[in-house]
Amino acid sequence: MEQTPAAKAPFFIAILGGLVSAAVALAVAELIAGLNSAWRSPVLDVGDRVIDAAPPFVKEFAIDTFGTNDKPALLIGIGAFLALYALAVGFVALRRSLVAGLVGIAVFGLIGAWASNGRRAGAPWHVVLPSIGGTLAGMGALVLIHRSVLARSASAATGAGGGPGDSNAPGGLRRRQFLGHTGTLVGALGAGAAAFGGLGRLLGSRFSATESRKEVALPSPAEALPELPAGVNVDVEGMTTFVTPNTDFYRIDTALTAPQVLTSDYKLRITGMVDNEIELSYEELVEREMIEVDVTLTCVSNEIGGRLVGNARWLGTRLDDLLNEAGVQSGADQVVGRSVDGFECGFPVSVAMDGRDALVAVGMNGEPLPIAHGFPVRLVVPGLYGYVSATKWLTEIELTTFAALDHYWLQRGWAREAPIKLMSRIDTPRGLSTVPAGTVPIAGVAWRQTIGVEAVEVQIDDGEWQPAELGEVPSDDTWVQWVFPWEAEVGRHTLRVRATDKDGSIQTDERAEAIPDGASGHHQIVVTVE
Repeated sequence: MEQTPAAKAPFFIAILGGLVSAAVALAVAELIAGLNSAWRSPVLDVGDRVIDAAPPFVKEFAIDTFGTNDKPALLIGIGAFLALYALAVGFVALRRSLVAGLVGIAVFGLIGAWASNGRRAGAPWHVVLPSIGGTLAGMGALVLIHRSVLARSASAATGAGGGPGDSNAPGGLRRRQFLGHTGTLVGALGAGAAAFGGLGRLLGSRFSATESRKEVALPSPAEALPELPAGVNVDVEGMTTFVTPNTDFYRIDTALTAPQVLTSDYKLRITGMVDNEIELSYEELVEREMIEVDVTLTCVSNEIGGRLVGNARWLGTRLDDLLNEAGVQSGADQVVGRSVDGFECGFPVSVAMDGRDALVAVGMNGEPLPIAHGFPVRLVVPGLYGYVSATKWLTEIELTTFAALDHYWLQRGWAREAPIKLMSRIDTPRGLSTVPAGTVPIAGVAWRQTIGVEAVEVQIDDGEWQPAELGEVPSDDTWVQWVFPWEAEVGRHTLRVRATDKDGSIQTDERAEAIPDGASGHHQIVVTVE
């Protein structure tokens, strides 16, 4: 008995069909996500869950390997995985079993819906709609391609367009038929996916905070800081600038894409163990007394000699003033900053109340906060690593206890106490570079926020430690630049640096990894003198 011809596409059509079906699914999900500010592409939600689930050593590997490009690298990785998955789905659906291929798409859709529903900040039930809609569209595209393959197969079996014995098409199925019919369908679906995806991005741009930020006129501080003295920058080519431009300031956080928060919708709440809960709109917040402070921020993931550190002039209202107005209750020992996306980190109440210039900040280097750095409002706490203090896109400050709440990074094995360690770095000359014999300036930066740096010393090979000249600083909350004139002799040399803070502590040479409370050790480089 003659069997009905099987719908078995050529290999390249099968895998291309899988890719295009996946593209349709993602594009339709993007289009649906563009209809509501609460909805997102499932790729982003899955990426966020990957970030949340990654153990600390994976995070450190990503930052060490990709630096501030860790999030684009994650998205590329997710895209590569999706592409391989789609190839497999297409192969199975168009050469083995359509049902199995549809199940493959459905499984990934369920993962997207689960990720959307599992956001840190919680989510309404309808956030799963982009995943569901995209999944149905992807399944529909795969069914259309399969029907086209089946039709071409049946046509070839009956001799249409070439008989069963056609030597150019084993089994009577010619490749040019697929290119002329199924290939056209696949191309049309691909073009539709591009159009839907582009329209989704366009619709989603309506929820951007860019225009809201442009409309902000920052208030003036109660007492403007003087201009930085010229002596903060040592005059050495290749040195890091004392003030880090906003565009160059490092960004390390858990948000795969920066939350878009409009000032018109913004509310800051102070809750928990307080006598009087406070809620402030953005307008009410910026009407409060504002101060300017120069503060260097440091990421706990900054390796020895690393660049995850930057200095800026911040504008904001004092955190301790807000907490005093709220009335911190006895027993509260943790201040928790909570982001609009549900991220939270915490630090001791004693730090917030010890007189340091901890800010609820709205400005950075004379501009409203950049969106990537927390617009419209963030926390800036001198002397603490960012993972416990630098909440961006701040929406809530909760007073609680360490016993009652382990914040995001405590749950992942990082230390509860996170004062920034004394550290120094050589910026010039660069490691493994070649320099001419004679006087060569060795220069860099050192920091110990809230305590300050008293001295910096340089060691050439295994010689004596020799004092460097320090630049000026506006306060102990910033880094300091330093320079040492080296009489360089021909040969290969090892250069090391260490700092001493104003409490008399000398930077340790004992090397420690960033996990759990920050790296330590001396920065050293090797240069060749000719």
